[in-house]
Amino acid sequence: MKRTRVLTTVAGVAAAGLALAGCSGGGGDGGGSEGGSGDEVEVFTWWAAGTEKAGLDALVEVFDEQHPDVEFVNGAVAGGAGSAAKDLLQSRLQAGDPPDTFQAHAGAELQDYIDAAQVEDVSDLYDEFGLTEAFPEDLLDRLTVDGAIYSVPANIHRANVVWANPGVLEESGLDPAAEYASIDEWIEAMEAVEATGKTPLSVATTWTQVNLLETVLLADLGAEGYEGLWSGETDWTGSDVTASLEHFETLMGFTNTDRDGLDWPDATQQIIDGQAAFNVMGDWAEASFAEAGFEAPADYVYFPVPGTEGVFDFLADSFTLPVGAPHPDGAKAWLETVGSADGQTAFNQAKGSIPARTDADTSEFGAYQQTAITSFAEDTIVSSLAHGAATPVAMLNQITDATSKFTTGASDLATYQEELAAAAGE
Repeated sequence: MKRTRVLTTVAGVAAAGLALAGCSGGGGDGGGSEGGSGDEVEVFTWWAAGTEKAGLDALVEVFDEQHPDVEFVNGAVAGGAGSAAKDLLQSRLQAGDPPDTFQAHAGAELQDYIDAAQVEDVSDLYDEFGLTEAFPEDLLDRLTVDGAIYSVPANIHRANVVWANPGVLEESGLDPAAEYASIDEWIEAMEAVEATGKTPLSVATTWTQVNLLETVLLADLGAEGYEGLWSGETDWTGSDVTASLEHFETLMGFTNTDRDGLDWPDATQQIIDGQAAFNVMGDWAEASFAEAGFEAPADYVYFPVPGTEGVFDFLADSFTLPVGAPHPDGAKAWLETVGSADGQTAFNQAKGSIPARTDADTSEFGAYQQTAITSFAEDTIVSSLAHGAATPVAMLNQITDATSKFTTGASDLATYQEELAAAAGE
């Protein structure tokens, strides 16, 4: 009978990466010493709980059907947006102890791994698995670096989504069906919510605040101006960026005071529980509302962040083939399932995202996911900052640090803008 093993990982402990070497290396269970054995695959993710784990479990079920002779080893590490997992992963890679495959956000986040020669070119697998024909051309372009592709995406997520509680909005004298054309209009709505004593806008720890920041920049600068922040064509010190950062500062003034001690499910739960009116979060939040038994529009509503209608703020969870993977054949089997129509259908139906494949069966997907499928096909696509599509890890880390200082009161707006410009190399 096929077994599934789980690696117990203590994130944040520097020695943990080294301690795991015995789990993925050449131990007595047919590990790396057998030189390319495909009898197991350690899959390293940050999908350790909640709806994210539900998505992983659905994907593993398909993997078990497609590759019954390969043992799945769950190397998940808890931590919002993968911060803890990424730290541990880097220590393992530097110690020469890579997992067989690891989760990463497709796009610029992979650049550091590519530059360090830590991931393999998997372009040949695209031909072998038929992915070149199955993925849309725009996605293939965003995955390609100097003519090569280094990961297989499991999904497409949208980051610029507002989730709202219609009951709280009605209590505030607001129409739950209303959408707002600009950040300024949205601020007026938040003032109405604040007058009732409810939290206008729920956020959590710093990465969720960076997610909010990127959507405000997108709303105020437009798609071209926003993308220019990453290409160097938009001046981070310009007055238009200043005005957008002022909007961000105003919005943060409407948020819950316990934000820095929370992660995204906690902020979403405040919408579910009727404690807050609005929340900006990627569409993995959709699965949380479904899990709570909520139905839209009676129990919750969703719409693009004001000012971003017609723009899809893109990110994708993807999987790599690390250099020196102990079980590369097992990793390739996992990548085959990740890219398969059945794998993408099962995974995305559970996680709230949409398939990267255009031929996956989405007939049973929910109403939100149907809107996302249409939007991704028709709208202008930009790359997410907070989720690794727009910038390399080092730049995102600097932006995150600057944001934390600003939202905790350790810097003022002028200093914040200077630090963002410095992170971008200006």
